[in-house]
Amino acid sequence: MRYRWCITLAVALASMLAAGSASAAVTAGPHGSVRPAALSVRGFRPGGSMIRPTGSAWARAAGLRHQVESTNWSGYAVTGGTGAFTSVSASWTEPTGTCSTRRDQYSSFWVGLDGYSSDSVEQTGTDVDCAGRTPQYYGWYEMYPAYPVDFSNPMHPGDHISASVTFSGSDTYTLVLTDSTQGWTKSETINQPGLDRSSAEVITEAPSSSSGVLPLADFGTVNYTGASDNGTSMGTQNPTEIIMIDNSGQEKDSTSAMTSSGSFSNTWIRSN
Repeated sequence: MRYRWCITLAVALASMLAAGSASAAVTAGPHGSVRPAALSVRGFRPGGSMIRPTGSAWARAAGLRHQVESTNWSGYAVTGGTGAFTSVSASWTEPTGTCSTRRDQYSSFWVGLDGYSSDSVEQTGTDVDCAGRTPQYYGWYEMYPAYPVDFSNPMHPGDHISASVTFSGSDTYTLVLTDSTQGWTKSETINQPGLDRSSAEVITEAPSSSSGVLPLADFGTVNYTGASDNGTSMGTQNPTEIIMIDNSGQEKDSTSAMTSSGSFSNTWIRSN
């Protein structure tokens, strides 16, 4: 009985701290996921479909072959017709977040199918978020527009991450995220009909909330390797380069050229 009372007291104290502090505490999210309490913004999405800028900013890139601009994505995508893609995968080193202001900021790194020209995204990846001056690192998956699900497994900057999304037929998708440094793998099998599978991508993202695109956390540089789709390196398929810009048309991060083996990097420039 005393043991149960201690647990109840601990849970109550944790709830009070989460409600009144912007600390590194965690709180339950959709479908039992966990996210640092300070980062539980309304409608938070670590991933989602690509948002294209409007007006003159979009017009500047529209005429460039294999290059487009976005207000929330950077990285690379390959595109095709409905049902063109059955798998996507890549690896990266979890970057180090530099959290130098009191303002919460966010950055996501993931692989996925769809989202380039469709309303759904089947994706899994990691985040480097800033709860004020405290960096947070965690993994997640999302069958956008369904709620994201965060993983409570330990993750640290410098960890070697690999991720894949595979369509195995009969409307079944398997999303796998591995942190080989910490020694864990999360594999989720989801059944969902009617998805396009018209693009495959490896993306650095400025996550969004119900109010729009959020400030991009300073992640330094993230290095991706082995980006591939349908078992073939993206670097041999003339992929589309995606450049993330703010509302003024300034780049928020830079995207390097992709090698034939599917390696490239994104480097942070500004939060918004």
